[in-house]
Amino acid sequence: MNVYDFDNTLYRGESGVHMFFYYLKKRPLLIRYAPRLIPGLIAYKRHRITLDDVGGLVGGVLKKFMEGIEDYAQDAKDFWDKHEHRLQPFYKELQRPDDLVISAGPEQSLKEVCGRLGVSRYIGTVISEETGDLEFVCYRENKVKAFREHYPGEEIDTFYTDSMNDKPLMDIAKRVFLVGKKGMEQIK
Repeated sequence: MNVYDFDNTLYRGESGVHMFFYYLKKRPLLIRYAPRLIPGLIAYKRHRITLDDVGGLVGGVLKKFMEGIEDYAQDAKDFWDKHEHRLQPFYKELQRPDDLVISAGPEQSLKEVCGRLGVSRYIGTVISEETGDLEFVCYRENKVKAFREHYPGEEIDTFYTDSMNDKPLMDIAKRVFLVGKKGMEQIK
């Protein structure tokens, strides 16, 4: 099976950041959460806090954020109507029926965009639409955990990513391609 990271790999940019600005236009008062989120996310990117710490930091803010969303499925459709043009064209040339997209992005958003791509298998961060609780953060080593739980015994033939943050998945893949602005380079 071929496995693809999503942000900055199949999608040009960070869809979560773009989605935050999408919601900020709809609900400008969300800006009040940025000062609590940004320092924690920077600390995590610099390996100063753990994945569990991020979940605790983001979880409360995410819960408040989700309270105002009336129809996430419709919002995801509207968002992807405006952002689908950012999908990488190279994917259609490589696409196979058993492809898997694995991303730190929320599964609710992945469901919509993967449907548009013709990808039936995806794994992402799990957020309860009922409670707003962050149930699983699909990032770094958690991507391997989720892959093994969903697809026990299966192997990754080729993995496509933009970032060394995905080293745990790189380690279990037979081949790895690093995707950048200038194309792809096989690194394993």
